[in-house]
Formats: sequence, structure tokens, C-alpha cells
Amino acid sequence: MAAPYALRALAPVLIVDAVEPCVAFWSERLDFAKENEVPGPDGKLVFASVKKDGVEIMYQTKASVLSDYPGTAQELQGHSVGLFITVPAVADLDVIERRTSGAPVVKPRHDTFYGATEFYIREPGGNTVGFAAFK
Repeated sequence: MAAPYALRALAPVLIVDAVEPCVAFWSERLDFAKENEVPGPDGKLVFASVKKDGVEIMYQTKASVLSDYPGTAQELQGHSVGLFITVPAVADLDVIERRTSGAPVVKPRHDTFYGATEFYIREPGGNTVGFAAFK
């Protein structure tokens, strides 16, 4: 049997067309702190990350990925991810729902068979984000 090991954190890197609207979504609406920003030659961000309460989300432009790894164009086709973020209480969902008002709703607030109240939206990069509070 292999030796045990520990994991510290998971920070997804979401591949998007433009980083700025994604960073603004998290920082302006949900109080995430901007952690890292890497501008490209034209001054637009090619990479950035935001963080709050141990949750970190990273963004990189498709153009930057293709520049770094020219052979990845095929792999980026249909590339997507969904985020599932848990919060301490339904009251937190109320706040987040108000702050994300206007974002496209993927699935409205509902109660699940597994004991959560949750809703799903689409952030500016096109990725689905679910927020859930467990009873």
C-alpha cells in the first residue's frame, strides 16, 4: 500500500475568453480578494485569481493557454467545469443570491433530496457555479 499523503487545497483554473469580467464578478459582487494578476503584452489580463475564506478561483485566457501550449487547441474544444461552493447557512445563500442578481440562472433555488438548499448561475466566463447550504 502506498504511503499516506495530505492535500491542502484545490484551486481550479478556468479557461475563458476574457479574465477581467470574471475577476470583477467575484470581487465586486461577492467580496473575493484579487490575489494574482498577469497582464499580457496588450495590457489585458491573461491570468488572475481571486480568493475568499479558503476558496480560490483562477482564470487564464484561452489565447494564453494556446500560446503556452500550442498543441492544446483540440483539448480546449468543449472544455468546461462547474463549481460547487458550500456556505454555512441559508442566510448566506440569501446574500449571495442578491449579490449575483442579473447573472444568468442555470437552476433556480431549490431544496434537494440530499439535504441542501442551492441555486446555480453562470459566471461571466461561461462556467456554472452552484451555491449550497446544507441543513
